[in-house]
Order: sequence, then structure tokens, then C-alpha cells
Amino acid sequence: MPSTDFKDYYNILGVSKSAGEAEVKRVFRKLARQYHPDMNPGDRTAEAKFKEISEAYEVLSDPDKRRKYDQFGQYWHQVGGAQASAGGADFDFGQYGSFDDFINELLGRFSGGFGTGASPRTERSYSYRTSTSSSPGFSGFENFPGFNSPGMATDSEAELRLTFTEALHGAEKRLTIGGSETITVRIPAGAKPDSRIRVKGKGQLNPLTQARGDLYLNVKLDPHPFFKFDKDNLLCEVPITPDEAVLGAKIDVPTPTGTVSMNIPVGTKSGQALRLRGKGWPRPKGEHGDLVVKIQITPPPQLSTAERELYEKLASLRCFNPRSTLPRI
Repeated sequence: MPSTDFKDYYNILGVSKSAGEAEVKRVFRKLARQYHPDMNPGDRTAEAKFKEISEAYEVLSDPDKRRKYDQFGQYWHQVGGAQASAGGADFDFGQYGSFDDFINELLGRFSGGFGTGASPRTERSYSYRTSTSSSPGFSGFENFPGFNSPGMATDSEAELRLTFTEALHGAEKRLTIGGSETITVRIPAGAKPDSRIRVKGKGQLNPLTQARGDLYLNVKLDPHPFFKFDKDNLLCEVPITPDEAVLGAKIDVPTPTGTVSMNIPVGTKSGQALRLRGKGWPRPKGEHGDLVVKIQITPPPQLSTAERELYEKLASLRCFNPRSTLPRI
């Protein structure tokens, strides 16, 4: 099987890496019955699936093949008689002049390096400790976290939680990465939920090229009791009284940068949205989005005697019936 045609045998059978021999056999028998060509005559997809699960079972049911597959992933065919042991034991690379030599031999490239010319081996001895990883491949070498392939730097991701004020105005955050390195990250004003901040050159290290990938911070904001995000704008809900809705009014509305005065048009309905342009969330080029104000008509929880008399008089004088069209439905 070519190294570029890697198959995850555990995923193919649907078992975990800790699955025992009995579980592997049980799952294989179930899948074999399901996809056997005799049970699916003329079905090329089922036939291909049957061959795939048979190949997976052949490796995972053989302790020696499974051990090599767990340690070397897509290169397990090439290791041949290499001395390896399972379960996180030491693997002696002393027979190789460098880690490059070891990789090249697995890939069938015996030039001694990743260049075009040969490089002589030295007397230095390299001993690394292997461990079981979540997926087969070279990520099991603890000395080389996140190793994917030669020449490829490795990016990292982390969650960055901010308060509403920090995201609104911007902030500086001190972060510890890799357990020992402390960096200061400048958070620009207007960072939105689920946006990403790139910190160049602070990802994981590629052991072969010594290049570092980038660190991507996924922004998470603590919820705000009044403002909510609506794409590029902010949304809030403001209560008004019945008389303000009928007669119109001028009310004060909080915005992220201070309180502003807003006109309530005559005859405003409950649930109607009014827009305050440029009073929302900051945008990258310095301008602001809009603040969308959703109106909620709120009756008074208690009435004075005079208020009740006036509402009763208003009800007796009212000519408008908002339910007049309902009988025709």
C-alpha cells in the first residue's frame, strides 16, 4: 500500500484503538456478513467495502502487524524488520545518523537527507520515545508534536475568551503557550464572536525544517445582558408604554459607546425594529455597524385610580378594533 494511500483501519471497522482481539473479530464478522458479495450481488460499492474491511481485519487481528501499524501508521509496510515495541516503549534510532535518515529509509529514499545529494552518517546516536497517538502516524513521537510531513509547518488553535468591553475597545492579553512560553497578544477593537486572530510564528515547531506554524485564537465572548450580535450589527430590545406607541415619543437608548436619543414614530407596533445607524459594533476600518432596536410595548404592571379611570374612558370612546378582520379568516 503506497504511503500516500493511507487507510485508517480502526475507522474502517468502527472500533477504538483500545479494542481487544475479541471485539475486532466480532465487529468484522458483522460487517463481513453485511457487505459480503453473496449478500449484495452486483453491488460494486459493497464489494469494495468488503475488501476494505477484510484488509483492515488482516492487519488489526495480527498482533505484530497491528503493533507496527500503531507505531508507524502509513509507513508500517516499509519498516520491515525494524525493532519496535508497542505501548510507549523506547525505540532505538542509534542505527541512523539522524532522524532524516530514518524518515528517508521509511520512504524508500536512501539519499541520507531531503536534498538531492547524499550526506554521510555520523556516529551520533538518537533515541526517541514513542507513544500511542489518537490516529496512526508520526504524531506518536512525543519529541515532535503535531508532525505531519517534511517541510510542513504546523498551525495551532486555542480558544480566547473575552469580556464584552475587552472585545469592544480592544485589549492586550498575556497567554502561555506550550506550558512555558509567555506571549502578549494585542486584541483589536471590534473582535466578534467566533472570529479568529492570527499570531504569526507561534504555532508548533516542524522538527525537520525548524519552521513554526501560526497560532489561531478563536474568539469567544461572554454574553451581554442587553446587547446581542446580529451578523455585522448589534440588536437590543427596548420597552415603551402604550401611550408612547400611540402618540410617539423621544426616548433614551443605551449604545456601546453611550446613551443616545431616539424618536418613536406615532403608531409604533410591538416588535417593530428601529435602526440607529453607526451606533453598533466597531468595524475593522474604523466605522461602526448599526444598532437595531426592537420595540416592546409594555403595559404598566399597576394602575393608579386616575389612570384606570382614564383607560376605562378611553376604552368607551375607542372606535378602532384591531380584530375586525378575524371573522373573515
